[in-house]
Amino acid sequence: MKQPLPTLPLISQRLSRTALPACLVLILTTAGCSHHHPQPVAQTAPPIQSNSGPYSRPVPNTPSAARPIPPPPPPSAVSGDDAEFVANHRPIYSEEGVASWYGPPYNKRQGANGQIFDQNAMTAAHRTLPMGSLIVVTNEKTGQSATMRVTDRGPFVQGRLLDLSKASAKATGVYLPGTAAVRVDVYQTPRPMDAGGRWCVQIGAFEHEHKAEKLRDELEREYESSQVIDFEGPTGYWVRIRPQGDNRAQAESIARSLRPAEGDAYLVRLD
Repeated sequence: MKQPLPTLPLISQRLSRTALPACLVLILTTAGCSHHHPQPVAQTAPPIQSNSGPYSRPVPNTPSAARPIPPPPPPSAVSGDDAEFVANHRPIYSEEGVASWYGPPYNKRQGANGQIFDQNAMTAAHRTLPMGSLIVVTNEKTGQSATMRVTDRGPFVQGRLLDLSKASAKATGVYLPGTAAVRVDVYQTPRPMDAGGRWCVQIGAFEHEHKAEKLRDELEREYESSQVIDFEGPTGYWVRIRPQGDNRAQAESIARSLRPAEGDAYLVRLD
């Protein structure tokens, strides 16, 4: 075990008078060099990046009691091309309403666009936006937003504007509450929104098939120039009226005049 070093008074006693000045010079020289090696200063953490929507911006670090930063959507939430398009363009149309979400038993079934619906993809169902439209959905309460495509038709529930896939609902904070007030910003549509298109009126859903068939028979007599069909959907049986040429003006007129005793009538775009 090493012995402790002698104190400075003891050192001075042992040194000769000629050695003492040299020792003091050495001590002073060593102390004077210390300013060339400053201690590192702690760096402030960079701002947290908020990526909960198409607009990423620096958010200053705040105490945990401050408003929480919305969690970002999954990395696979949006394609790079869609996110880049949204970041570099302005919306061409906006609307507000209530959004809900859907998954089973719709998952892996054919959607209105003819493709298999995947509840884990960033998609939504809308009654009238052209199929394939690029939209950004923002939860008006939490501020969470996500980019997605319209791939299906719905929701066929009164007072609802949009049906989100399970993944879209999680990214926008709609999943846990089930419904939420949202803003829908439309950035791109494959076809014009205000002209053309193929339109119909959809009525339902009926719990029993015979009720849908009865309504179909009545509507066929009333709208002889239109095609009236009944079909089974995931939530029941539906009746659809397709005016000649799938004309929008005629479909709107039918939708305004219909007062079904059971079920609700919706104007629906087919393309």
